[in-house]
Amino acid sequence: MSHRAGNTGPHTLAFVESPVQLLNVLEWAHAHAHTGGAGLTLVVLSPNDPMTRGQLRRMAELAREDGHEVRWEEARGGAAAPFQTIGGLAGLLRRAHRVVLGDPFSRYVQLLLTITKARDLVVVDDGTATMEFVAQLARGERLVRWHRKGGRPGPRDLLFAPVSSAARKRLTPSERRTVEIFSSMPMEETPDGVTVTANTFAWTRDRFGPPRITKGADMVGTSLVETGVVDNDRYLEAVRSLAKAHGATRYFAHRRESAEKLHRLAVETGLEVVRPDLPLELIARRGPIGRTILSFPSTVVHTLPLALTGTEVRVAVCDIDPAWLTDNASPRAQGFLSGVTGTARDVHRLSAVTA
Repeated sequence: MSHRAGNTGPHTLAFVESPVQLLNVLEWAHAHAHTGGAGLTLVVLSPNDPMTRGQLRRMAELAREDGHEVRWEEARGGAAAPFQTIGGLAGLLRRAHRVVLGDPFSRYVQLLLTITKARDLVVVDDGTATMEFVAQLARGERLVRWHRKGGRPGPRDLLFAPVSSAARKRLTPSERRTVEIFSSMPMEETPDGVTVTANTFAWTRDRFGPPRITKGADMVGTSLVETGVVDNDRYLEAVRSLAKAHGATRYFAHRRESAEKLHRLAVETGLEVVRPDLPLELIARRGPIGRTILSFPSTVVHTLPLALTGTEVRVAVCDIDPAWLTDNASPRAQGFLSGVTGTARDVHRLSAVTA
């Protein structure tokens, strides 16, 4: 069976900065393979983090196997790198009929949006941030990541405000421009004129699995400590309690989790820490995977049930106790995290463990 995605339309240009974004571009291409045309050029705006770069390399291989052209940009390789990257992409941007992007909050992406004349814009999932983006676009608010919302804009935010405002306007449908959101996330508010297409993870299920299922439980890590939302000590104690209660043996680390935190977690909990070489949706679908997957509120509580449709794997999500939040956490944090859990379909909800 061929896994080639087929054609995805004339002069389609996609920008990704994370492995999950690249995965969702491949899912979008698979879902739109019938549209005909010239195919997809996928531009990787590479970050500096080694684990993220490794996963992006592996995902780029899968994209090439599907027949897509991949262009790797060292977009953060020094002070001059952004100017060189944007300058080198300007011609492609001006010629593109359609632009697909994974993170509308990214300043890089917002700069690129000011250059493109594309008539069709597509936003694919960048995790739970997509939920906040859609809500902010519907309400006409400035684009701010949920874990930063509530703080005062800094000097860089004010300097960049005109670019961010222009990007938001570009992401608003008009007579000259269509906007599609390709998402597996629940949408409480849909902006006027925006087309929402469901991401069912059909490409993932076609490409991998079904997995071998083990008897035990696996746990999924989160970067809530690294983003300053959850206290490190409280998080580690919650992981220990949750693993003990459910017999978990493996901990799949989030790509942004620090090495120091993961070392301490392994010592204090006895869990085997696994650093995946692909997004967890593919790891789980490839297997082996535990019969129960434990998670805190995160993207995977929405995506894993879709990727594992037809298997006997159960996804269980543990709420975040308000007492775990740091003093610096955004006022929006608790409500947003509760919403991530509460809107998840086909998951088993666990009350917050005592930490």
